[in-house]
Amino acid sequence: MTRTSIYACIAALAATPALTNPVDLVRPDAPELAFFGTLPVGVQTLEFVNPGQIDIVNVTDQDIPLYDRPLTVEVWYPAEDDNRARTSYDTVLRDGVTPVTLTGRATRDADPAGEGTFPLIVISHGYPGNRYLMSHLGENLASKGFVTVAIDHTDSTYSDQGAFGSTLYHRPLDQRFVIDQMEALESRLGGIIDTSVVGVIGYSMGGYGALVFGGAGVTQQATEASWGTPRGLLAAHLSGSESLAALRDSRVRAIVAIGPWGRNADVWDANGMAGLDTPTLIMAGSSDDVSVYGAIRTIFEEAGNTERHLLTFTNANHNAAAPIPAPAEAWDPVETLDFVPFEHYADPVWDSTRMNNIAQHFATAFFDLHLRGDISRRPYLELIPNANDGVVALDEEALPTEDHTYWAGFPARTARGLRFETLDAGE
Repeated sequence: MTRTSIYACIAALAATPALTNPVDLVRPDAPELAFFGTLPVGVQTLEFVNPGQIDIVNVTDQDIPLYDRPLTVEVWYPAEDDNRARTSYDTVLRDGVTPVTLTGRATRDADPAGEGTFPLIVISHGYPGNRYLMSHLGENLASKGFVTVAIDHTDSTYSDQGAFGSTLYHRPLDQRFVIDQMEALESRLGGIIDTSVVGVIGYSMGGYGALVFGGAGVTQQATEASWGTPRGLLAAHLSGSESLAALRDSRVRAIVAIGPWGRNADVWDANGMAGLDTPTLIMAGSSDDVSVYGAIRTIFEEAGNTERHLLTFTNANHNAAAPIPAPAEAWDPVETLDFVPFEHYADPVWDSTRMNNIAQHFATAFFDLHLRGDISRRPYLELIPNANDGVVALDEEALPTEDHTYWAGFPARTARGLRFETLDAGE
């Protein structure tokens, strides 16, 4: 190559817009269902207000104040076309201050698809987090014919992190309220949403909320905990209570709980977990020391009134599967945190994009099955437990033989380090 051609290549690269912290990467070795679907994706930001809610942060021994609770949401949806530029998402790092720009493949305020309606999926972040923490799932699932809505949970975001008791109390209520608001939309966007068929994805405290929403009532001990919700107000979600029964929502057909927090702190017991009767896919790292992997396994074992799956990332910690790859700005220390923000997003063992792709694959199969009734997705969820034991056995036309046990949708050698277990209702 001549010096002139080298300079031309450099100039061409410089003229190409850089991808700033992309959330939509799919590795070439990703499992089959991780790849984006055929539908263009639009995105809108909406503001909701839930009136007359208990202001947990300002509860005192003398007063239980009410307030109008604001919730900002990001909505990804099948769009009519994608002829405009990639979207930028302006947000902040884990410190709640440092500005960060993410990029994705959605088109801001694109016209919703002209035909059809699409199941709704609610996405609920951790404590703290924000509506972009799982934006990789929001965009990816929208391209496959779902409307996804990610919530900024008040008192629980990077910028307004408040008393933990507020998160305990409000998470399942926020999830239910946002479904109601999406159903009430009178815009063109509202016209494409099928809120009669809903899924919920929750990470950490979002997973806690999703399980409560799905019927897993909390213990009396949890309502009295000094670190919890004041004045015993968490009794609204007490196992067997009328208020928990009223929270239940027949529209919710499937739950994905990633690293769900709570069983490690006796928020649930076997009786409470027995209330979960919604098909559930749990994802977790075997080294999770926040929600504690052993406690997550207990959730999986005790939820005996529904079919449930447990996907385990061997040696991954609490950041397994859910967070977007660490933004470039997160690699530098900040004055207000005693850890580098990178640690909030990344895992010491697993590549984040790899885990995101695996989560996208299984979420697609799970929601296609339970929200659309697509039984062709069952083979992706009927797997030998230990992927390392899988055998690749193909005939001359590259079709599986009777001896083939490798995980469906995973290219050879790419499922190592994963486990997938299933228990049916009654087990």
